[in-house]
Amino acid sequence: MDAPTRELLAWIEERPRTYRETMDAWHSHCPRLLVWEDALADGLVRVARRAVVVTAVGRDALAGCRDEPAVVAAVDQLPE
Repeated sequence: MDAPTRELLAWIEERPRTYRETMDAWHSHCPRLLVWEDALADGLVRVARRAVVVTAVGRDALAGCRDEPAVVAAVDQLPE
């Protein structure tokens, strides 16, 4: 799993996120930066009502990455 996808999953797991909050922080019109779209297509996240949640597949993938070198997410740089 690439670093941006790990950051997205960790960010969502940190606390409940709304769909709007997730789109504001992670949606991109840049075809080279499709973190949200890729995570959704790969079944790592899903939208449940208006909340975004990490799926069991996403949690397993994230847990597997925790043994790898840590990636520090720049959450404070994300739009509020």
